[in-house]
Amino acid sequence: MEVEVDENNAPELYVRTPEDVRIIVKHAKLDERQLTQVTQALVYPSANIVADNLRLLELDSHMSEQIREGQTLHFKGGLHEKVVLCTDEKTYDVKGAEISNSLLLVPDLKFAAATSTSPLKSPRSGNANASLERSLNDSTEDELEVPRTLEQRQVLTVFHEYYECREIRPRYRKLGELLQLTRYSGPENEYCIEKKLLFNFQQLLDTVQCSRLQFMDGLRQYRALEFDGHLRVLEYDYEYRIVNLMLGLISENSWALDEVDRAETIQALDGIAPESIVSGLFDIYTVPSERCPNKYSYQESLVARIVAQNILQPGLRFRNEEFMRTWQEALPEGMSCQLEYLSGIGIYDKEGAQPCIRSLAEEQLPNNINDRMRTLFKTKRKWTLEEMEPYIDCFTTPTLSVSMLLAKYARSLTEGGVRYYVSKH
Repeated sequence: MEVEVDENNAPELYVRTPEDVRIIVKHAKLDERQLTQVTQALVYPSANIVADNLRLLELDSHMSEQIREGQTLHFKGGLHEKVVLCTDEKTYDVKGAEISNSLLLVPDLKFAAATSTSPLKSPRSGNANASLERSLNDSTEDELEVPRTLEQRQVLTVFHEYYECREIRPRYRKLGELLQLTRYSGPENEYCIEKKLLFNFQQLLDTVQCSRLQFMDGLRQYRALEFDGHLRVLEYDYEYRIVNLMLGLISENSWALDEVDRAETIQALDGIAPESIVSGLFDIYTVPSERCPNKYSYQESLVARIVAQNILQPGLRFRNEEFMRTWQEALPEGMSCQLEYLSGIGIYDKEGAQPCIRSLAEEQLPNNINDRMRTLFKTKRKWTLEEMEPYIDCFTTPTLSVSMLLAKYARSLTEGGVRYYVSKH
């Protein structure tokens, strides 16, 4: 059975009148003379208005400034990842939160100054003429009737929740995992690489949960370089071999540590490794010389770390004096080894009859902080804050320091005037 609806006889929507407003003002026990002359009546959205693609997002001063400057904010997150919001410089965790009251989104809603036609309360003069305003307020209702204009304002949607953002550290682990899938170990081994797992700069930037500035820093941390249009990291043994050959040129050419020649270094390794690999490694391990124009010097910390990694092997322990002597002898003349260069790759363990140094790579530890803390305390019973910092720094935020993490997940004790942290259980 068909039912015909006569649209001409459909009930009309009720529209407020200025008289309705006056009645409401009286019921609210307000003085209409103290109100501006324009009343805005809110009309809730009808069924044919679809606004379910709108979300309320809380912005801090940095994000607001980025938007004002015309920058783009990016949401990033894979299928099984929590979504983050990235500016060009910072990364934020995004979390839904309920609002105790309903928030209405009303386009073109006027603010107080724009609803007044009186020169006393206009945006230009504000309340400058105080004596005239007092005269207006002292007038009786019979002496003065406030003219009232009624305007309809359509509510676009009603929010009952919003997304709050909390600044976090960049999540680099995925960057390292993706780069490790296609480690470069020489042209003769490229046939083993799955081509679909190769990523260019933009593809990785879109995938990794961090800002562009943090992404560039992450590439430096993982010593990534560009090869044939894709970002790659090198197999450790291959990287050490090429770097060692590059360092050997210092003594062969009788260069001072701060007068290394880039073009000669690349030329000397021609045929041994692809030019883009050598030039990429050179740019990673060197900085421009402060003394010699157009010359370079190797970064002692990076050189010392890769040499130390070559000496340290998982499962092996080295006596402190033996390790330091071997390490120093493997470095170019003029460079020195320091324990701080082992940060995140090895630990100095003073416990036991003989102090020793052993390998402990940060990137091989669990991603969960509880599991990581258990692993660390199994490896070594007590730690100083400085020793533990490189292994838990990835869990810190701008408001959560390493000290605060240790206060939560460990307990402290003092021995010989030194504060140590041990397992909480």
